Amino acid sequence: MSEAVTSPHPETEETKDEMINDSSRHIPMRQKIAYGFGDFGNGFMFDLGQAYLTKFWIDACGIGAGAVAGIFAFTKIFDAFMDPIAGSVIDNRKKIGKAGKFRPVMMISAIILGIMTVVTFTMPSGLSGTQKIIYAYAAYMIWGLVYSFTNDPYGSLASVMSRNSQDRSFMATSRQVGSVGAQFIAGVAFIPLMGLIANGNTGVKEEHGYFWAAAVFAIIGVLMFAVCYFGTRENVKVHRNTGKGAEKEGFKDYIKVIFKNGPLGALILMTLFTISAMNTNNQMMVFYAQYNLGNIGLQPIINAIMMGCSIVGVFMIPTLTKHFGQKRTAMWSFVIGAVANIANFFLPQNVIVFIVLVTIGYTALAIPNGITWAMVSNAIDYGEWRSGTRKEAITYAAFNFSRKIAQSLAALVSAGVLALTGYVANAHQTPGALRGIKAAMTLYPGFCLLVAAVVIGFLYKLDEKRFAEIADDLDHGRWEGGKLKGNIK
Repeated sequence: MSEAVTSPHPETEETKDEMINDSSRHIPMRQKIAYGFGDFGNGFMFDLGQAYLTKFWIDACGIGAGAVAGIFAFTKIFDAFMDPIAGSVIDNRKKIGKAGKFRPVMMISAIILGIMTVVTFTMPSGLSGTQKIIYAYAAYMIWGLVYSFTNDPYGSLASVMSRNSQDRSFMATSRQVGSVGAQFIAGVAFIPLMGLIANGNTGVKEEHGYFWAAAVFAIIGVLMFAVCYFGTRENVKVHRNTGKGAEKEGFKDYIKVIFKNGPLGALILMTLFTISAMNTNNQMMVFYAQYNLGNIGLQPIINAIMMGCSIVGVFMIPTLTKHFGQKRTAMWSFVIGAVANIANFFLPQNVIVFIVLVTIGYTALAIPNGITWAMVSNAIDYGEWRSGTRKEAITYAAFNFSRKIAQSLAALVSAGVLALTGYVANAHQTPGALRGIKAAMTLYPGFCLLVAAVVIGFLYKLDEKRFAEIADDLDHGRWEGGKLKGNIK
């Protein structure tokens, strides 16, 4: 594989002309691999909240399930509206140094995110029930704001590393491998680590066990972001209007990005269902293992099998997309995942059958979730091709908005089902509560994946052939100085 960039700092004035402006050229393999470490680090902090904060707040802190549902729902909606703010701030940056536009913001925010991850798994002693709820709201809202300033520049980074379609597919794979790898480690190691720290022999309380386990994961997460920061470069030469006449982007630009970019709109709608399905699965697994299967010790074992197979599936993305294309691979993966999850709800409960079907469903979801990252980069280029203005961060923020709403929806489903079906923390559950846990764990993801298949099949129009034409136009200067050049098809 050829290496288009040989300088260690292609962003500097001395090497400015060497920056990639040809979609046929590849970037070094080491950069594409390093990019995936960002989502590896991201997952060490993000996945803890999605999988374990519900149980931490309910079981360890004594906050009611209904209140926890409200905390997740409100804070995720709040976070969603922070994304356009983060995107606008990043896209409006004027003084861009040799490290690039996105990498420095990503790295500084990742360090703060690590600190806030530990704070969210902390509950000061002596607080009343109401004070605990207020603390949880405040900590998680601040965490979400910092996450926006970490994840938006990270997601935007791929679009300026390479415009080559194969590079982007590889980076999407690298990113999803990192994401699922972090999910695997968090799903397998967090509860055992927490239990090792907080047990009768050490004298450490359960809530303090969560604190120290979260601290370990946060440190690793920040280190993984450092690998991404030092191992990547912003290689693509793009036209930006950064002079005195440049207009700052605001909320109206955010709205335009959503409603004037058809491929992005389809991805946003699809993501509402896919991410809520995945997060509901992750949040309910610990409850399902403890109460429906009767052994919380099965949780890390099931996660190891489920997420381990997902990693294998993600490695298949380049081969699958090469033979079937991004759209068809995603659509049929959703269909397979939906069938497996729905069957898991209706079949009689059996540990082996459950593990097989939940693994198929999760792997079939992980594959299109990986492809989505390449699709978002393509949507960024489509937006530039259509409008003449390149808005990486605000476009990614618009996409990330849907992820936050989906996370809020997943929290409402997970904690809401527990509240509505009469779940009682650390007690024998009623048949109604057990059915609710099973429905949230299997039936809801199955329904979501069916809808996602319909959305991607009928609404997403940017196939490989069309994107190749768009990339060629951009490579050869469709827009320069905000004006459309002639002789462009």
